[in-house]
Amino acid sequence: MTNFFLDDFLPYQLAVLSAQISSQFSEIYAENFGLTVPEWRVIAHLYNTGPVSVREIQARVNMDKSKVSRAATRLEKSGYITKETNTNDRRLLKLALTSTGHDLMKRIIPLANDFEVKLTQRLGKDNEPFRSMLARFVKANL
Repeated sequence: MTNFFLDDFLPYQLAVLSAQISSQFSEIYAENFGLTVPEWRVIAHLYNTGPVSVREIQARVNMDKSKVSRAATRLEKSGYITKETNTNDRRLLKLALTSTGHDLMKRIIPLANDFEVKLTQRLGKDNEPFRSMLARFVKANL
């Protein structure tokens, strides 16, 4: 029998770390703005890209299309985004941030930056090598 220790398995460690960090940050934006993880990912993506389809968001933020669609519906009802039918393909919706959505992001960004600073402080001198390595993995999968 070959030895296998789940706690030492890199994919498992990365998944656990990602879930822990996402959970910690989600507490901040949920408490302050009432957003869910999918809603945060949608508005953060739209803030960086401008108007895009649900498919594009789904592919970029690694969420099921149904989760993106449900988040988009809630965000639209809250006035943070608009949905527009694509004139070339009526099955596609184009999502965009409203001015209210942009204002929300401007309030979240300082909290996100503070959260990131605390994470990088925990890494200390290993921050740059760690981020460089993560960037290589992320770019390899895009």
